[in-house]
Amino acid sequence: MRVLSRLRLVALLAAVAPLLAGCDLLGIDTPAKVAERRAAEGRAIGAACRHAGRAIEDCYVLNRRADKAAMFAGWREMNDYMRENQIDAVVPQLGNPAAAAGDERPARQPS
Repeated sequence: MRVLSRLRLVALLAAVAPLLAGCDLLGIDTPAKVAERRAAEGRAIGAACRHAGRAIEDCYVLNRRADKAAMFAGWREMNDYMRENQIDAVVPQLGNPAAAAGDERPARQPS
């Protein structure tokens, strides 16, 4: 009887193992995937800030929840790309970004 229950347990584990291996297909996020997504979002935010002509400090203020190291990496990559291809910054059409973030200081004017 004991051998039969062990055999059932092994069969059950063998049947469940492929299902657990496909957790990514079910939309279950692992900590590594979450960290990778946050880094990619931070790089995208940093690149967008640089393309808009914002200083990296303004980018930090406007996006407090994003990863600062990833934002800086994206900002720097976009800066290098814009210099190599002689691309001008696109002036933001919104008002004062510092006021939108709740800061009382006036925003820097693009140079």
